[in-house]
Amino acid sequence: MIILIDMDDTIEQLLRAWLDGVNRRYGRSVAYDDITDWDVSAPYPGLTREQVYAIPDEPGFWGTVRPIEGAAEAIKRFMDAGHEVYIVTATHYVSIPEKMDDLLFRWFPFISWDQVIITSHKQLIRGDVLIDDGIHNLEGGDYIKILMTAPHNRCYDAEANGMIRAGNWAEIEGIISDLEKREI
Repeated sequence: MIILIDMDDTIEQLLRAWLDGVNRRYGRSVAYDDITDWDVSAPYPGLTREQVYAIPDEPGFWGTVRPIEGAAEAIKRFMDAGHEVYIVTATHYVSIPEKMDDLLFRWFPFISWDQVIITSHKQLIRGDVLIDDGIHNLEGGDYIKILMTAPHNRCYDAEANGMIRAGNWAEIEGIISDLEKREI
């Protein structure tokens, strides 16, 4: 299979690092579970969207982001089983070098540049499966849609919208195993 995998909050914990950065900089205490919307600036009254969204573009930020438990091991097993794996990310161009070097290639050293696709239009990418936390990336795409649970999508009815919800990488591996048996 061709397995397309998002980066942010799918294989790594962007939101946790982002909130830590904003909270530290502005003396706030917004928690991970306080996020209920795609707009990370919403729970920060008094701060502009620009102030909140500037944090991931700061030098050194991507070195603070950690992988999600089980992601690296699962992706490596997919590759070892013969699947083609591509990281598909809508990364802001300013962040690309640091994000790739300090995060992706550091924690996922078996991934190469040949396996990275940068686009904000994931529906244009062809694959058998897309694993993503962004509902907007899954809607309309011509692939099996696995929605990684995150605070901003936890109330979304994935099943009613043709998606399979997964809460962790063990569940994702189970879904991929089931798909292998169906020989998609």
